[in-house]
Amino acid sequence: MIAENKIGMKPSLERVFSGIYPGKAFPLGSMYDGKGVNFSIYSEHAEEVELCLFEDLDSKTEFVKIKLKEREHHIWHVYIADLKPGQLYGYRVNGPYEPNEGKRFNPNKLLLDPYAKAISGTIDWHDSVFSYRMGQDDLSLNGTDSAPYMPLSVVVDSEFDWENVQQPKIPYDQSVIYEVHVKEFTELNPDVPEKLRGTYAGLAHPATIDYFKRLGITAIEIMPVHHFVADRHLVEKGLTNFWGYNTIGFFAPDVRYSSSGVKGEQVTEFKNMVKELHKAGIEVILDVVYNHTAEGNHMGPTLSFKGIDNEAYYRLAEDKRYYMDYTGTGNTLNAYLPGVLRLIMDSLRYWVNDMHVDGFRFDLAATLARELHDVNRLSAFFEIIYQDPVISQAKLIAEPWDVGEGGYQVGKFPPGWAEWNGKYRDCMRDYWRGGDSMLTEFAERFTGSADLYKSDYRSPTASINFITAHDGFTLNDLVSYNEKHNEANGEDNKDGDQQNHSWNCGAEGPTDDAGINTLRERQKRNLLTTLLLSQGVPMLLSGDEISRTKNGNNNTYCQDNEISWIDWKKADTGLLEFTRQLIHWRRNHPVFCRRRWFRGHLIKEMNLKDIEWFLPDGKELKDDNYTKDVARLLGIYLNGADLDMTGPKGEKITDDNFYVIFNCTAEPVAFKLPPANYAECWTEVINTVHDTITLEGATHNAGDTLIAEGRSIILLHNSKTLKGLP
Repeated sequence: MIAENKIGMKPSLERVFSGIYPGKAFPLGSMYDGKGVNFSIYSEHAEEVELCLFEDLDSKTEFVKIKLKEREHHIWHVYIADLKPGQLYGYRVNGPYEPNEGKRFNPNKLLLDPYAKAISGTIDWHDSVFSYRMGQDDLSLNGTDSAPYMPLSVVVDSEFDWENVQQPKIPYDQSVIYEVHVKEFTELNPDVPEKLRGTYAGLAHPATIDYFKRLGITAIEIMPVHHFVADRHLVEKGLTNFWGYNTIGFFAPDVRYSSSGVKGEQVTEFKNMVKELHKAGIEVILDVVYNHTAEGNHMGPTLSFKGIDNEAYYRLAEDKRYYMDYTGTGNTLNAYLPGVLRLIMDSLRYWVNDMHVDGFRFDLAATLARELHDVNRLSAFFEIIYQDPVISQAKLIAEPWDVGEGGYQVGKFPPGWAEWNGKYRDCMRDYWRGGDSMLTEFAERFTGSADLYKSDYRSPTASINFITAHDGFTLNDLVSYNEKHNEANGEDNKDGDQQNHSWNCGAEGPTDDAGINTLRERQKRNLLTTLLLSQGVPMLLSGDEISRTKNGNNNTYCQDNEISWIDWKKADTGLLEFTRQLIHWRRNHPVFCRRRWFRGHLIKEMNLKDIEWFLPDGKELKDDNYTKDVARLLGIYLNGADLDMTGPKGEKITDDNFYVIFNCTAEPVAFKLPPANYAECWTEVINTVHDTITLEGATHNAGDTLIAEGRSIILLHNSKTLKGLP
């Protein structure tokens, strides 16, 4: 029997359902229960909502439109029996088109479900996806149907066999994070089957996971995989939004990284990737973009939120025709509104509960903290996360800035959050290029940035330390270029950061000068060694360990080509081995990954402090040195006898003692080692003049003088039982 309430079906495309029922408001989105599908969508100001069902991806013609009659708490809903996973759908939402009042309803525009768990394809850019007539202002109404050019939402089956694989739950102090892009890492990887390159399956391939394990990283931080949009202006120039910071689907893994299908298969493939990484003890952290969407400003397309309820999702200016833009992308999601907060929290919870990810890195996170215009550390966003039993237990990492006034919030996020430490990045870059970093600044950054985090009862692990990230130069380019070279982006080299804190070592770009190339290799080792010996959580940019280059382009957001893809055939295997040994060395020595701050007090059994700073002449630094001296030449004693840390069974954790020598000057400098009460004998483990780490390096007695070559680090170890190399 055809249900009597089949109002809205096209007679010529009539399809039999055993029933169309009111359904439920929650959960939002589409939910398959084994017998049918419940649909629900939030729109506070809509006058009419239609659910549009599609037969296939090719025709893009609805076989049925169903008007949603039920409305509860501004949520429109319906239940349709017999529908199954793989069903394609979208919405049309009617109401006033009054941009001056913040209302941009247009039923001629097919809209993606904000809660869609999968999205079938990408936008075929056409004037019809804009709610106004192209060539006119946004006050004009475009009546052309956009459905033929839109991707479609997909009903998915949430069932998946996780095989009882548990999340690794690696503490921050034991973590080494590796920032990676799905396609960038796998597209040219000869060890990954060609059909899997550029996909979730490629990132889960045994060869990829083996590489991660051998390298020693504990977590991959994946650049955005929420379904995103490639901007029209980029596509028309033959470019794309490669990095993915342009989200339109906060629940949907992007279909472009699927090797298995586009009608929900991408969800299964993503889950399998997470499962395989977890089997290997590697965590998955997602780079997420909840600060804005891909719909741009008032002249942007109408793809989802803008047409569903513009003023219920976006932060509008006083003149409601326009958008507040704290992100530089045209709009800002209004995390102050309950519907938006619910969307963000539901999305985060979904990725933890259903997709089993371990944490999130929040792009331009300061935007989420804004209530009116100021950044408010106690905003509703933080309060809700604290109260959520699921999200509060995930790793939460902030990019603690946005482009708005007062948006630089490094060190100001609440307890429970870690932060990308931009001050660490700039300080260490400046130190190794011979800048005028003050000693007090270097000391703070090397020891975990207590000046930023300690007063708020946070630990050194609140600092995510990095030298390079996706945004900016690679490690190789950092020591090879003074200026950015972004001509390929088509913006006359005007895009990208102007302040790179880089040094080309004497020549811009590739050179045949052997001396410059030798110096560059040493500088890479210096920067990596500094990163892995600093307190805090180290993060490496994928490919830095093999000297990958982007030819001086510091903003490859639009380059889905050889500029961005890691060229494994040109891998620097020597630097790879050095980095691998360095990571494993750090992970085996808790003195470099403390959970507690240095206290500067005497350890009773040794009558020595937990950390001590020395001048090259062997004398301890005084207070005046910290406040007045520029960081150049340093000796740092690290005492492993009392780390103020306990193991899983409450046992006291101790480590060996170390002495680190830093020389960022161009000339060799003689360093006198501390007296015998610190150690009678020291063994060299690392000397960045060389490209290897050894357990059988040169030995030195207390008070000896040794030469630190120009621009080098020496790590000395005083234990007879050496450990730490893989």
